[in-house]
Amino acid sequence: MKYIVVLGDGMADEPLDELGGLTPLEYADTPNMDRVAREGACGMLRTVRDEYDPGSDVANLSVLGYDPGTCYTGRGPLEAASMGIDMGPEDVAYRFNLVTLRGGVLEDFNAGHITSEEGAALIRSLEGSVEGVEFHPGISYRNLMVVKGGRGAETTPPHDITGQTADPHLPTGPDAPLLRQCMAAAEAAFADHPVNRARLAAGKLPATTIWPWSGGKRPSLPLFRERWGLSGGMISAVDLLNGIARYAGMEVISVAGATGFLDTDYAAKARSALEAIERLDFVYVHIEAPDEAGHMGSATEKVRAIEGVDGVVGTILDHFDGTVAILPDHPTPIHLKTHTRDPVPFAIRGGIRDNTVVYSEQEAAKGAFGLLEGPAFLSLLFGREPAVRQ
Repeated sequence: MKYIVVLGDGMADEPLDELGGLTPLEYADTPNMDRVAREGACGMLRTVRDEYDPGSDVANLSVLGYDPGTCYTGRGPLEAASMGIDMGPEDVAYRFNLVTLRGGVLEDFNAGHITSEEGAALIRSLEGSVEGVEFHPGISYRNLMVVKGGRGAETTPPHDITGQTADPHLPTGPDAPLLRQCMAAAEAAFADHPVNRARLAAGKLPATTIWPWSGGKRPSLPLFRERWGLSGGMISAVDLLNGIARYAGMEVISVAGATGFLDTDYAAKARSALEAIERLDFVYVHIEAPDEAGHMGSATEKVRAIEGVDGVVGTILDHFDGTVAILPDHPTPIHLKTHTRDPVPFAIRGGIRDNTVVYSEQEAAKGAFGLLEGPAFLSLLFGREPAVRQ
């Protein structure tokens, strides 16, 4: 058997008045996801336990069969692995966003979706500014810093506090003074930087500083092949997912035109999945766009992104006879503009069938699979328990 999982990041939501009381998933035109539900069976998956923040890191680890309680140390080291950054055993890696923080308020968690080229130029201005800290440019607003001999800190994801006063959410804990020093260094370096002067002149938001969050030391994950006896591949434009894949020993598949944003090339992702499944047993197709639309608070863009995901599913169904599953990692409700830990709907075509005929939050809750805990998803999909425990 071969398996393709299509994960629409943040795709689940809540009913919206502007959509006639429907969720974006219910409102969107999704004939292909509905086909998976109709020809298969549905259920709900709890991807984030109560003791964790509802981040994509914990949620995707769960979907991929890993118990975050035994392997999760933070988002930073996962992204470091994707970026090819070699961490020492005492290093702590933090994800940091380029943000717009003015008048004490976090106006925008991604500095107007700053480009990778602009971000890299800003980050170069930080080199050597804080002793014991390395700054690494990533994609767009998503970047990384490594604290040598770090001890960790309590941090807040910036997308959780957009429009709020920043001070109550600044880092605390052992590394906090150093992280705040880095933020101050960035504020000084970015204040009159040519990148920001050009962005302001063009009517765009400037990147006024950095926001470090979700730090951790290097984790240890059992290899995917050893756990399941299957070869696996990851398709994603997001460093977090590719980092998980590298630690799990999965093939990381790069796709030209995949951006991690609303303009991603959905068709290219579908073609790459079909090519990869020819040589692999399992392919995980991660699509970030619905989550980005949720953070923007745009129902229109979220519906459009969901329909893009549906197009990926349609291409796969047209050319692949194996097992296909669809699901989000967590909800990103439009009215909150951030993640929640509510269970998410999933559908699997390739095993039992139930009476569901469309794919949505409400219909999946009636499905034959009931409510599962996240790490059980792959056991259900593959029809067996993992050979190697965590």
